[in-house]
Amino acid sequence: MAQMADIAFLGTGLMGAPMARRLLAAGHRVTVWNRTPAKAEALAGDGARVAPNPADAVADAAIVITIVSDAAAVTDLYFTQGAVQAARGGALFIDMSSIQPSVARDLAARLADAGRRAIDAPVSGGTPGAEAGSLAIMAGGGEDDIEQARPVLEAMGQVTRVGPHGAGQLAKLCNQAIVAISIGAVSEALYLAEKGGADPAAVREAIRGGFAESRILDLHGARIVARDWRPGGPSTLQLKDLDNVLAAAQEAGVDLPLSRQMRERYHSLVHELGGADLDHSALYLELEARNLAST
Repeated sequence: MAQMADIAFLGTGLMGAPMARRLLAAGHRVTVWNRTPAKAEALAGDGARVAPNPADAVADAAIVITIVSDAAAVTDLYFTQGAVQAARGGALFIDMSSIQPSVARDLAARLADAGRRAIDAPVSGGTPGAEAGSLAIMAGGGEDDIEQARPVLEAMGQVTRVGPHGAGQLAKLCNQAIVAISIGAVSEALYLAEKGGADPAAVREAIRGGFAESRILDLHGARIVARDWRPGGPSTLQLKDLDNVLAAAQEAGVDLPLSRQMRERYHSLVHELGGADLDHSALYLELEARNLAST
């Protein structure tokens, strides 16, 4: 039987809440905090202790997990709100947010200076994967630290070490580039089907199982057909990730033309069409607006 851990879980939103529930179901002792208290309090019935602030949450934790909106929020939790200072010496901080690789490396260095350890371990799989415990977890950091964290992370999904600090975030950006470009491709295919006189739902079913099959065609294709834009992955976060993709590309000295195009399209969806809080499959709406504007 896996050893149970004392875990502080900071950030219990769309992804964090089901991830924390998986840890509780695995028998870990979990203290939760969220900037909107009601979202943390909802986990009390699952056995979580609810902390009034981040510093209180981490006080007795061997492992501190964060999953929040962006790098600024992670940095604020760690240093402005005092989570790092309040944690025990040698505590392992696992950031599962999606942030820039350069920031992940900087945070790891700052944590080491403070006598704490760090892993960047962003995830893919959306809320269904979080609920099922089947997330893809891309871990960057020291081998020993990742092995220590593995029993905890495996309660939430499949863990792969992809390199040193920052490599987990780089892997997530690779994932997000594929996701955005694939949503664009599925949107164009289903839009062509609709405007060309075919049934988009039937076309989606017809091409499934062939070379075009993918999780995007399966899940996001179904959302597009149903015009269900309730957020699993909000478009504003997809735009943030694409901004980070392009920043990482600039740092690496490479040009990513498809990622650049998708970044502009998500920027239009979020800032011109009011789609910030819609699911990222709502890129279909940008395609519709683009075509209406050209007629």
